[in-house]
Amino acid sequence: MAIGATIFKCELNISDMDRHYYNTHSLTIARHPSENDVRMMTRILAFALNAHEELSLTKGLSTQDEPDVWHKSLSDEIELWIDLGQIEEKRLRQACGKAKNVIIYTYNDKQAGPWVEQMAQNFKRHKNLQVFNVATQAAEELASLADKNMNLQISIQDSEVFISNDEQNISLIPNKVFPL
Repeated sequence: MAIGATIFKCELNISDMDRHYYNTHSLTIARHPSENDVRMMTRILAFALNAHEELSLTKGLSTQDEPDVWHKSLSDEIELWIDLGQIEEKRLRQACGKAKNVIIYTYNDKQAGPWVEQMAQNFKRHKNLQVFNVATQAAEELASLADKNMNLQISIQDSEVFISNDEQNISLIPNKVFPL
């Protein structure tokens, strides 16, 4: 018998002073059995950093032709495609071909560094691509906030992200890897 997704609920209160975006989002996150807390919380972080009324979490790891997070227009065009981790060149081309803008968030320093070096020439081919790295320590602190029912306050100012729940406060700065 296959293990099903674990459902998490997240009330996300976002105050993004950099983009002048202030809103609360109620998210339901279906965490795939192979997804860990670091990846799931990085997905929530990616959502918060790009929050928009039409932004939504997708089925994630269980669907190959969808990103982790996306913003689709009313005419079903992909405005923003967000993926996590070190994606393959084929997926990068697919994303950049389908979407107006593509953002990739990596979250493992040991794997991200070599991947960025290997993919650098591929990155340059895409004018609609941005790549960010969330430092391993910051991603692990973010994962410590994971809970089945989360209430998170996220403030963004001068590219620094402050995340808190009732018990913890953390801050992090996603490092822009491409374009520099």
